[in-house]
Amino acid sequence: MTETIINVILFTMLVTTAFAIVRMTRLFAVVMLSGVFSLLTAMLFVTLDAVDVAFTEAAVGAGISTVLMLGTIALTSRSTKPSTRSNALPLLLVTLTGAVLVYGTLDMPTFGDPNAPAQTHLAPHYLNESITEIDVPNVVTSILASYRGFDTLGETAVVFAAGIGVLLILSGLRRRREEEEEDES
Repeated sequence: MTETIINVILFTMLVTTAFAIVRMTRLFAVVMLSGVFSLLTAMLFVTLDAVDVAFTEAAVGAGISTVLMLGTIALTSRSTKPSTRSNALPLLLVTLTGAVLVYGTLDMPTFGDPNAPAQTHLAPHYLNESITEIDVPNVVTSILASYRGFDTLGETAVVFAAGIGVLLILSGLRRRREEEEEDES
């Protein structure tokens, strides 16, 4: 019961933070609240016993992303410009996407169901066969390092590519700002 209350409180804080982010016009506040959102998400993952995902969310979401966004703000404007377009289409698209995602989860087994496919097929295989197949005594390490090795490599490549992309964008903004300053003088 206590765990459910903690999850509800964390989820409520996530939703409140998301609404605050949407309403902000100062980009510094948006970046800071995005970091808070990532930390709240990491805490929610910890309560769901997904510590590896929580660690990644805290490091990438609250750490690296916040630093890169702050660097971007240093090279661009400090506040958002008012939009001249209607917000109806993006709101409709987000609502439709959310409805499709909720519909896709309706036939999932309940959380922690011992008769779920992951519990009846995958978990016994990993627990019984990982030592003979991988020769690693720790089951969690064998799953992350061997069974999901390509997945982990892919995640690392995506984070690296995103970092390189942001650095390229920031260097282009810096050059453009320097050229504008030279044209003004």
